[in-house]
Amino acid sequence: MSDGGLSIDGPKTLRGAVIVLVIGLAVTGYGAYDYTQQSSAVDDAVAVDATITDLDVESTSTGGEAGVDYRPAVRFTYEYEGTEYASTNVFPSAITSNYDTESAAREVVEGYAVDESATAYVDPSDPDGGFLKAQTSNAPVVAAVFGSFFVLVGGASAVKQFRR
Repeated sequence: MSDGGLSIDGPKTLRGAVIVLVIGLAVTGYGAYDYTQQSSAVDDAVAVDATITDLDVESTSTGGEAGVDYRPAVRFTYEYEGTEYASTNVFPSAITSNYDTESAAREVVEGYAVDESATAYVDPSDPDGGFLKAQTSNAPVVAAVFGSFFVLVGGASAVKQFRR
């Protein structure tokens, strides 16, 4: 009897294969959805004046052998159609980008300084989600590719288990 765990060949049971497949589909779908949303936000973006209130680089430990990743941490305020907002988004993506080095993360927010003015961007359909860079991030694409890997492993394993 199988323990349902993962091996190099993928999950050892049909149930495990289906779970991996469903997780892969969810991650791939969310990555594709987020990429579409951020592309739309960039296309519809309206420039607004903003003030940088916090600026730093945070380190995040992945807990594995990969070590530490870095993420730019920024907070800014802006006004859109008479309402004051605050945001922490560098890019319009809901999935945040991590960087391998602190210097790479600092490069992303280079040119911004606390208590100084900056141009931010607002999607009129989501004024709460202002962002500093009117460009897409590759983080949703990475998530979609990562999820696709799970779809392939889970799908192949499900077919293999179903044929048994």
